[in-house]
Amino acid sequence: METWGWVYLTFMASVAQAVRTGGQKHLTQHMNTLAVTLVRFAYGLPFVAAYFVFLLYTYDREIPTLTAYFLAFCLTASVGQIVATVLLIYLFSFRNFAVGTTYARTEAFLTAVVGALFFGELINLQGWLAIAISVVGVVVITVVKTSVDNGSWISRIWNKSAAVGLASGLCFALASLSVRRAALSFGDDTVLFPAAFTLLTMVIMQSTILGIYIVIKERAQIPVMVREWKVGTFVGATSALGSIGWFTAFTLQKASFVKALGQIEFIFTLAISILFFREKSSPGELAGMALVVAGIVYLLVVA
Repeated sequence: METWGWVYLTFMASVAQAVRTGGQKHLTQHMNTLAVTLVRFAYGLPFVAAYFVFLLYTYDREIPTLTAYFLAFCLTASVGQIVATVLLIYLFSFRNFAVGTTYARTEAFLTAVVGALFFGELINLQGWLAIAISVVGVVVITVVKTSVDNGSWISRIWNKSAAVGLASGLCFALASLSVRRAALSFGDDTVLFPAAFTLLTMVIMQSTILGIYIVIKERAQIPVMVREWKVGTFVGATSALGSIGWFTAFTLQKASFVKALGQIEFIFTLAISILFFREKSSPGELAGMALVVAGIVYLLVVA
């Protein structure tokens, strides 16, 4: 499983995440950004808990002892993922479904940079090249899609949408790297169990943090969250499935490689936007998407 398992898990997580994002877009029509973000965690918690209990009995294990080191990285990942998700949903107000999420795809490059600088996750030159090809694809799509009257190329590349996307990508990168560090802190030979316990701990933290905020500041959102329980359950289930894939893949492989491969999610997201939201993509966007795919294929060859 260690050889190709992370690839299969990343593909599974990417599909689940693309589908989940489609459900979140639907929810933005009925509730605000923070409520939609809470739906992901709160409705996903029962599925994550059930998965952990299943592994607990399957492997005849005991609940691990919580350490300050583990909790610190879980909290960092939890807050980073909350902020990143809020920013990602906020992007829906700037761009169409497919391109809006594209801005956050700099996450792969940022994960490699932050990982190399602060987490000791060094990658070789070919790995950097594979990631760079995909990043160029992201920039191409951004330039083609952004319309600025009498504006320069710089103003097309760098605007409020791009800034929000980059911030989201940076937060996702920090979260991914922190998840891997938390899961590996147990020094466990197995893969599924530490990844599942890390996921459960984080979802509890995230549900608590956002739940308290919603109760205090946005109480009117609670009835809406309950009313939309069908879509909420769908978002929660797909979120749990995607997170299980991501967290387990992070335990098997460097976060930078996992997130670089995870850019395939964009292709799945595009398919959903075309099939279900009837959005169209220009030839320039398709060229950028081709570069994203090329970078992913190259990564699989050199990884």
